[in-house]
Amino acid sequence: MYDGFYAVVTNLEGDIRELININKQRWEIEENFRIMKSEFEARPVFVRRGDRIKAHFLTCFISLLVYRLLEKKLGEEFTCSQILETLRTMNVTLLSKDSGYIPSYKRTKITDKLHNSFGFRTDYEFIRKSTMRTIIKETKQNK
Repeated sequence: MYDGFYAVVTNLEGDIRELININKQRWEIEENFRIMKSEFEARPVFVRRGDRIKAHFLTCFISLLVYRLLEKKLGEEFTCSQILETLRTMNVTLLSKDSGYIPSYKRTKITDKLHNSFGFRTDYEFIRKSTMRTIIKETKQNK
């Protein structure tokens, strides 16, 4: 009977659309905490000193911020788990000191989207060391 409807109980007064927006933002905050706890494994924390607790929180917050920016850059098409798993497995292997790198990861829709979004490729069969240095240099300049 109430499929598609939900009730919000609040002591706030104001426009209904504004209250629904506030509730939506609360849900987004809860999702951020869930990502930090589960995907980033930010808990349990074994620090006691105040400065270390603040440093841990700051590291987690910056990680979340970088993730959210990446999520937006990728068009919000992928879940947090998908993005993190892809980034964790996107390795390249150095063949020899003088030659270069080969990708040692599987090319997927996410890897293609990452390459297109950031304007460089690491999925070719062979990447010379000079090309890899150029990629790294360009990413530092695009701040």
